Amino acid sequence: MAKRGLGKGLGAFFGEEITKEEEYSVSTGQKKGESADLNDSSRKNSPEGNTKEKVIVEKIIEKPMEQKIKISLIEPNTTQPRKIFDEESLYELANSIKAYGILQPLIVQKKADHYEIIAGERRWRAAKLAGLMEVPVIIREYDRQQTMEIALIENVQRSDLNPIEEAMAYQQLIQEFHLTQEEIASRVSKNRATITNSMRLLKLDKRVQQLVAEGQISNGHARALLGLEDGEQQYQIAKKIVQENLSVRDVEKLVKMMNRPEKDKNPKKEEENLSLIYQQIEDKLKSIMGTKVIINRKDKNKGRIEIEYYSQEELERLIEMMESIRG
Repeated sequence: MAKRGLGKGLGAFFGEEITKEEEYSVSTGQKKGESADLNDSSRKNSPEGNTKEKVIVEKIIEKPMEQKIKISLIEPNTTQPRKIFDEESLYELANSIKAYGILQPLIVQKKADHYEIIAGERRWRAAKLAGLMEVPVIIREYDRQQTMEIALIENVQRSDLNPIEEAMAYQQLIQEFHLTQEEIASRVSKNRATITNSMRLLKLDKRVQQLVAEGQISNGHARALLGLEDGEQQYQIAKKIVQENLSVRDVEKLVKMMNRPEKDKNPKKEEENLSLIYQQIEDKLKSIMGTKVIINRKDKNKGRIEIEYYSQEELERLIEMMESIRG
């Protein structure tokens, strides 16, 4: 089977119609080039004999054939770049499928004893949740590279991938199929700088990548952390982002301060910055506890937290709050 050209978007794979042209004679009803069972003399005497035969072109459109297949015979694509599926949104889609059915068929290809999903894994998962026994599919044939590219394009166009999944998909296309960043950019309709910046996220510590994939820190936070070469430093700041809800600007300032040469560092300024951070923590604890909270620092790594209360009832309330946190 001839390979389809790999253009921009899914239209290069799915949107094509196959057109065949055949010419027919109006007077004989036969294809052009076929001889009629009429002798020359009868045609000469016929009024139509001296009339030039008219020819029409009939277009036969072959559209992809949709069919239904048992859901148990369908399996996910092993090269699918998307690894995380939001459970809540899957149940929402399952409810929609129960009400209206699957409006867009899955794209699959035949394997030895099953069908592999090329596009539509989220619909397949939701259909299973909805209790469907069969799903509509269109069967295609693609090689491994085309299969991965289609899955990537579908997810990128729908913004279904988290930043790490997207970066890893680009990396796999480069490592396994030797595509350039320019070629990838052309396939997913993005500029080359976007591909480059996406793949830079893979330089982060693996623990930080996981926080990005889970949505606990943003793409902006992640790019700011790239200013630190040490993986442990990246992870410690990433934890601080989650715990203290730091903004991207806060992280940029923190990274800049950590990268400053020791001789240029001002101890007094650093102490002021630490005091500001601890003040922010005190304010946050005060908001949570509903009473005054004081952090007394002994040194860089040790200290004491004081929680004030002003009545027996307030003490009991604080104890109940702490027990609920522990339990």
